[in-house]
Amino acid sequence: MVKRLISANTSEVLAMDGQELKQSIKASEGRVVLSENVTGHEATDGLTTSEIAAAFGADLILLNGLDVLNPVILGLYEGEETLATAKAHHDGQSIKRLQKLVGRPIGVNLEPVDPNADMSEDRLIIPEGRMASEKTLKEVAKLGFNFVVLTGNPGTGVTNAQIAANIKVAKANFNGLVIAGKMHGAGVNEPVVSKESVESFLEAGADVILVPAVGTVPELDDAELKEIVKLAHSKGALVMSTIGTSQEGSGASYIENIAIRNKIDGVDIQHIGDAAWGIQSPFENIYALSKAIRGERHAIQRMARSINR
Repeated sequence: MVKRLISANTSEVLAMDGQELKQSIKASEGRVVLSENVTGHEATDGLTTSEIAAAFGADLILLNGLDVLNPVILGLYEGEETLATAKAHHDGQSIKRLQKLVGRPIGVNLEPVDPNADMSEDRLIIPEGRMASEKTLKEVAKLGFNFVVLTGNPGTGVTNAQIAANIKVAKANFNGLVIAGKMHGAGVNEPVVSKESVESFLEAGADVILVPAVGTVPELDDAELKEIVKLAHSKGALVMSTIGTSQEGSGASYIENIAIRNKIDGVDIQHIGDAAWGIQSPFENIYALSKAIRGERHAIQRMARSINR
């Protein structure tokens, strides 16, 4: 057995494989916070965005906008705090270095782009290193990521069918945790989430089903989310609710309200996105989420627990 994630030390967490991390999250009973951070924007004072998120209570760090074939993380290396000075490092050490700095499991978004998607807006073209494929998933494994999220940024043309197809590729090439689903439409004319798409993700082998948090996309209500949670849990999967609609910048009262509603609905991980500043969530909102779903005691101990333990 493993220790629950909200109480685990860095040495224990970073030694976990994908299934052990999944059990550790499950044991935390709906009190796990994931912060999504853009790697290609400067944070402050030479730090990475991930360090700031970890300092304010994130248990899991998700990197967005990272080209895994040419990884650039501002602030990770001395003298590389801006796009003008940072460079891609191809020695395979970038993620190991970031794990050492923040003491948290690190994941990355890969986007299952569907070239035949029925688009509802102009398509945003992204580099190969951000797309989900056998090549990029093998690279994610080589870099040492703890988890991968198969999802779509706005306008990239990610479909649920393509997500399901790439879950199978991920399970064949990566032994970390596989999280899958859409936070919003990603520019495509299809339901963001449905029972049918969730069933296809589960059948493909997803460890965690990603869904929009209730209160972030139109029409998704508590009853529908509860149905998805019960379905996922019955198949041995977990569920992550996401605030990926810029509402991560809507203020602490909103964050607290969403946190409690989605905890009642049974989700295992609560994600807070990066769109508020275009970099990461305001740090006070990460803390508000953390405090709301697990109380001041656990919020503070996660912030204070040394990464050298």
